[in-house]
Amino acid sequence: MKVAIIHYWLVGMRGGEKVVEALCDMFPTADVYTHVYRPERISESIRRHSVKTTFIARLPFSRRHYQKYLPLMPLALEQLDLQDYDLVISSESGPAKGVITRPDALHVCYCHTPMRYVWSGYHSYRGRSNPLTKAVMPALMHRLRMWDLASAARVDHFIANSHNVAERIKKYYRRDASVIYPPVEMQGVDLHRRTEDFYLFVGQLVPYKGADVAIAAFNRMGKRLVVIGHGEDYQRLRKMSGPTVELVGWQDAATLQDYYARCKALVFVADEDFGMVPVEAMSAGRPVIAYGRGGALETVLPGKTGVLFESQTVDSLISAVDHFESVADTFDRTRIAAHAAAFSKTVFNAQMAETLGRWLDEHGRAQRRALPPLESVADKVAAAAA
Repeated sequence: MKVAIIHYWLVGMRGGEKVVEALCDMFPTADVYTHVYRPERISESIRRHSVKTTFIARLPFSRRHYQKYLPLMPLALEQLDLQDYDLVISSESGPAKGVITRPDALHVCYCHTPMRYVWSGYHSYRGRSNPLTKAVMPALMHRLRMWDLASAARVDHFIANSHNVAERIKKYYRRDASVIYPPVEMQGVDLHRRTEDFYLFVGQLVPYKGADVAIAAFNRMGKRLVVIGHGEDYQRLRKMSGPTVELVGWQDAATLQDYYARCKALVFVADEDFGMVPVEAMSAGRPVIAYGRGGALETVLPGKTGVLFESQTVDSLISAVDHFESVADTFDRTRIAAHAAAFSKTVFNAQMAETLGRWLDEHGRAQRRALPPLESVADKVAAAAA
């Protein structure tokens, strides 16, 4: 069986790329297709595979400004020749599922979310865009929305990374989706590390992640906050940070794990599709103070592994931190880490193997049923000859 894995772009190791990495381990001979590829930022597990790019990679400045070429990505996907592949797995939150497969091939889409800037986040993205982008977005997104809906019909089965995303798939594509949580792997965490007097924020520094809310809250409280991440908002966030807030930029996996192991708690402000960061913190036995929407509702257990707050506001976060400090001694690191184990790579692999195996078997039977019996074909040939 020949397998192709399609991912929107490979320019860093975030949640979607961790899923691709796990799929590459499951299918060691699979070929990987993507719009743009920066191997120096990608794990060895993925680099071991044959990684092929669309024509987007050959356009000027695409390694940095690949998202500017979004209107061309549907065309680029449809130019990929996937005739040799029996199983195609698309990893979707940017354009990936719109490939054209062989009629008898099985196409499974692992959906991190229907494209935010096209569907659930359209008005937010447009609202903070520059005047030129704001002017052209309605027409471009209208066309892309129609293509995205049409391309959903090319998928045989959807897998969502959370029940939260499964509801979006149902809303926008009118398709059912199985739910398999993405793999979260933290190796060799020391659950006995001494807790230090700081809170931790981890994430891409873009508006919807809510780092500005966290920084403003900790400025007002005068409590120490360490912010790990990089992105378009870095300079603005650095300027608004007070003396108790430290921005340390992007950190490698080992350093990040060390921060997780030492912090008092993780602060998570985003309305995320799933959100791997809270699970990573819980894998280190650390509680999470999270906004009570989206994927956090499926991963954070109030009173057992963390605290939820009601709105993405400074006042709501401050109230949550105050409440957390009043009950901090009731959280058990071992119990928190045990809960996080339900989202491990081992669980992901087992569920994916079972689900894909069942669908491949059903798909094979359906293909066999579509063929007429050989005897009837022979009878027709004989009758025609007579």
